Amino acid sequence: MIKIFKLLKPKEWMLAGISMVFIVSQVWLDLKMPDYMSEITRLVQTEGSLMRDIWTTGGYMLLCALGSLAAAIIVGFIAARIAASFSQRLRSLIYDKVDSFSMEEINRFSTSSLITRSTNDITQVQMLITMALQLVIKAPITAVWAITKIAGKGWEWSMVTASGVFCLLIMVTLVMIFVMPKFRRMQILTDNITRVTRENLTGLRVVRAYNAEGHQQEKFDAANAELTSTQLFTNRAMVIMMPIMNMLMGGLSLAIYWIGAYLIDAAGVMEKLTIFSNMVVFSNYSMQVIMSFMMLTIMFIMLPRATVSAKRINEVLDSQLAIKDGAADSGLPGLAGEIEFRNVSFKYPDAADYVLEDVSFTASQGETVAFIGATGSGKSTLINLVPRFFDATDGEVIIDGVDVKEYKLEELYNKIGYVPQKAVLFKGSVRSNVAYGENGADEYSIDDVKEAVRIAQGSDFVEQMAGGYEGFISQGGTNISGGQKQRVAIARAICRKPEIYIFDDSFSALDYKTDRVLRSELKRATAGVTSLIVAQRIGTIMDADRIIVLEEGKVAGVGTHGELLRSCDVYREIAMSQLSEEELAS
Repeated sequence: MIKIFKLLKPKEWMLAGISMVFIVSQVWLDLKMPDYMSEITRLVQTEGSLMRDIWTTGGYMLLCALGSLAAAIIVGFIAARIAASFSQRLRSLIYDKVDSFSMEEINRFSTSSLITRSTNDITQVQMLITMALQLVIKAPITAVWAITKIAGKGWEWSMVTASGVFCLLIMVTLVMIFVMPKFRRMQILTDNITRVTRENLTGLRVVRAYNAEGHQQEKFDAANAELTSTQLFTNRAMVIMMPIMNMLMGGLSLAIYWIGAYLIDAAGVMEKLTIFSNMVVFSNYSMQVIMSFMMLTIMFIMLPRATVSAKRINEVLDSQLAIKDGAADSGLPGLAGEIEFRNVSFKYPDAADYVLEDVSFTASQGETVAFIGATGSGKSTLINLVPRFFDATDGEVIIDGVDVKEYKLEELYNKIGYVPQKAVLFKGSVRSNVAYGENGADEYSIDDVKEAVRIAQGSDFVEQMAGGYEGFISQGGTNISGGQKQRVAIARAICRKPEIYIFDDSFSALDYKTDRVLRSELKRATAGVTSLIVAQRIGTIMDADRIIVLEEGKVAGVGTHGELLRSCDVYREIAMSQLSEEELAS
């Protein structure tokens, strides 16, 4: 918790210091009121007292109450301001950190956990800061100041007050022992229910198609029930505490007046008024002491969960990035779009077996290199090493004569136009999706967007949309078909005007005619640009300059379509499963 508070800015510390002044003022005003109450009691009991003096003393007491109220409002405003600005900064820090994560870090934390840490955990810390500035600082000051006020006014009353505080501390200790582990568990269960909900929403079509609503409901109910039972346990502990505290306060007041009655009964005539006045003052101050400890108790209840949340936030912020920025701004002079794999091997973190083993090849500028193989042969993993979504475990991936690990990430990404297996579209318009991001050079004009869409064979359906290129695209592109989504994603890469295209099975949703026309137009319009294509269909890659066949992470064959048909059994089997005898013969 201390570590996360170091992120507070000097301005916020200054505001906290200002709030201290108002807190001390509030405490002084609160503790001044019993003195005026004692004075009113004395005046009422003394013969010959003037009503004017009683009204004057009462007026001062009212001013103290109003001043305390004003100070409390100011402290609350400052506390809310500090907590809100701090939580806003925490959200930005976590967002920026997560944005720099590689897939390794994303997989380690899980998406659902990162969502919870960015929302629920930060809310817990925000609530703690808000309450801490108002209670944690005020409570000790009030308790110590009140104790100094009642010191020497009666050891019997002091012992009773000390007993009340002791009972309160025992109760808080028991709560900390039994409830704190539940708070830790609660955040994990919140991650779990977020994961189950997200899984159900993203896979809603599959759930309905397989009549699996009941199964998903059972999973959600189990996660929900576990979270609910944990929350009930912690809430019940808090609910039990409040009646006990109220009973403790009532019992303390009763004990003070009961002891006071005996002391007044045993005192002389001259001492009775003094003892009665002390009893009234002591009763008020003892309530202030108990209230201070009650405020601390509330903080002790909030602290465990906020501490767990702060730890989880720090885990994200302190994560060491697996993919780090290099220093190179560009490749070697005279090279643009040349890719070389030198004895590259790769295995996922904590995995025992290699996904890729000793892969070597070179793709010169302007070449189209395609990758094919059985599912799980490592095709997508291989091309994901180029933009450094992962780093090679062994060997080197070199672009334009420079190892990709030495590039500044921004410069590396500016060289690449990437189209993933699953087309990713963002809420907005066709234009905002095609002209997405920046390439470090040109601004994307509407003409650039139209040309990119034309090459991607998307002009027909885009221009028929309401609004055309400003037509609405929903989140994930759910209002257009799979083939249309792929064409918009391909147009996004084309609009970027990169040195290297990476197509990760990006033509799978297109019909054969559209696929053929798109690739032909793409080859004509992007002459001189290197292309890496992963595909399952022979028809998509048979015109490539070179085809690399992968089998269980190893290179099983390299060559053109015709060469591989003659020399590579793996490729021939794939081709025979997709093409007719006539097509193979031609």
